[in-house]
Amino acid sequence: MKLNFRLVLLIAATIFGILFSLPSLTQSKTGAKVTLGLDLQGGLHLLLGVKTQEAVMSQLKSTASGLNRFAQNNDIALDGLNVEDDTIAFELLDSDDTHFITDYFKKIEGMVVQSSGGKYTVTMTPVAVEKLKVQAVDQAIETIRNRLDQFGLAEPTVAKQGVDKILVELPGIKTIQEEQRARELISRAAKLELMAVDEDRASRANEMSEMEALGYGDKLLTDAMKPQMKYLVHELPILDGTMLTNAQVGYDQNNNPTINFTLNAEGAQIFGDFTAKSVGKRLAIVLDGKVYSAPVINERIGGGSGQISGNYTTAEANDLAIALRSGALLAPIYMMEKRSVGPSLGADSIHASLLALVSGFGLVVLFMMFYYGLAGVIANLAVVINLFVILALMSLMGATLTLPGMAGIVLHIGLAVDANIIINERIREGFRAGLPTRRAISEGYDKAMRAILDSNITQILACTILYVYGTGAIKGFAVTLSMGLLASMLTAIVGSYGIYQFFMPRIERTKNYTLWFGMTRKGR
Repeated sequence: MKLNFRLVLLIAATIFGILFSLPSLTQSKTGAKVTLGLDLQGGLHLLLGVKTQEAVMSQLKSTASGLNRFAQNNDIALDGLNVEDDTIAFELLDSDDTHFITDYFKKIEGMVVQSSGGKYTVTMTPVAVEKLKVQAVDQAIETIRNRLDQFGLAEPTVAKQGVDKILVELPGIKTIQEEQRARELISRAAKLELMAVDEDRASRANEMSEMEALGYGDKLLTDAMKPQMKYLVHELPILDGTMLTNAQVGYDQNNNPTINFTLNAEGAQIFGDFTAKSVGKRLAIVLDGKVYSAPVINERIGGGSGQISGNYTTAEANDLAIALRSGALLAPIYMMEKRSVGPSLGADSIHASLLALVSGFGLVVLFMMFYYGLAGVIANLAVVINLFVILALMSLMGATLTLPGMAGIVLHIGLAVDANIIINERIREGFRAGLPTRRAISEGYDKAMRAILDSNITQILACTILYVYGTGAIKGFAVTLSMGLLASMLTAIVGSYGIYQFFMPRIERTKNYTLWFGMTRKGR
């Protein structure tokens, strides 16, 4: 007997579909499962704004800090170096060093340098400013996504909305504690800076105003644990978190959680050089504008490592380490909209969707059986296998099933059975033309193939466009519909043909074509 490879493929697809969809259907604790989206299992919906102008100031301060290190390493005398009103201002005391300053800024793109009588002002070009603002939003999206991935949330949605807004959807957030922790992790700037304490005026820190501190090129920062305590530090940091390579939770001698961080080669070199020149002085470890410690430098510190200590719980220290590892936000973010979706609403959505799925499928099954007889039963079987294959593929891919995704599955039932309708009508046409049974079925599939392929390919292309340019809900619809279309080409075109080939001898012997195809055969 000739091997019926089409039937073998259908049986393999059936086993595959049932095997890999069972964990999702039974909610087993083992195996790959489909993740329910925010609208189905509840969670947190956030719309965040990005303060992109802050990224410009941060970039200017970083440039000024680099200029300060360059001047120190090359014995260039600068006076009054500060950043104010989106401008870097300083005075070059020796005109013979002008070429050094000119060469330095030639290496930095997007900067406009103006000088008069040794006094310099440096600003960013409008094009560079806009580019940096776009970069700040894109970087915030990537950073937030990395943090949430390390936090352990399943399939969070982080997408750009408009020019400077970010949509965040967190399925599975059910308690106030989880919500608070997730919000803090998302919004934390995690900006690490190592800053030199101004030892000449440090004793007056609690008495000094911010304007007075700014006049000395300093800034006032509060202690993270004791808000009433202030530190006077030089405005330009020695280095910042952009040079950080790792951050892990550790424990001090009293077994209290700390964050141990390491720097890259450049950061380690800067850190080592600064500590060698600053023995006996203090170095403030600043995180998000607050001083966590300001130890006295006793000797040169090599190796590029440091420690942030504070009154942390282990969970807080772990979240801070995650934020530092994923990188600081170029610009602060703020909450524009917050909406919680309760699990009961998600359960109602699932119930309504399943009702639509079952009722829609039931009507399709009854129509196909009534109108096409046993051919309709074969078509219904192909659709059932198709649904199992879709669920199995989504489980293996770790895809998220949303309410629009379920709508895509309901819509696909009609599209999937449509392929079998086209095939059955072409077979009927063959019978009406007086073709033998085997040839009528063969030509029916051949003629239907072109129409089915054209239809499915164009729909898959449309789904691809929806997935590429759409956001969360649209992507879910596109994923389920495209997977269904691919699966239907296997079950409807290949699988159902294999079933006909298996029953071909019996079909050829029967005289009751109404039973098989819902029609009375005419002609030969």
